[in-house]
Amino acid sequence: MEISVELTLTPLQNNFEPPIIAFIKALRASGCTIKETPLSTQVYGEFSSVMALITDVTKTAFENTEHIILNMKLVKSNRSDYEPTF
Repeated sequence: MEISVELTLTPLQNNFEPPIIAFIKALRASGCTIKETPLSTQVYGEFSSVMALITDVTKTAFENTEHIILNMKLVKSNRSDYEPTF
């Protein structure tokens, strides 16, 4: 089963960029399809691979940052080829 996941990592600290950069670099190194926007990162692929990846990179981010939030949206389908029709 293919899924699409939208992630927004929010470190609750003044120096917020390093945890976000590390999180995105870990996602990029995975081999999954990744799309980035200024507000979120999308990950596309097979359910178990994507969820295992998210679990690993989230655990690392949470271990390395004292106060942090991860917002996640899941869609049951691979929407990586979505193009607006309007």
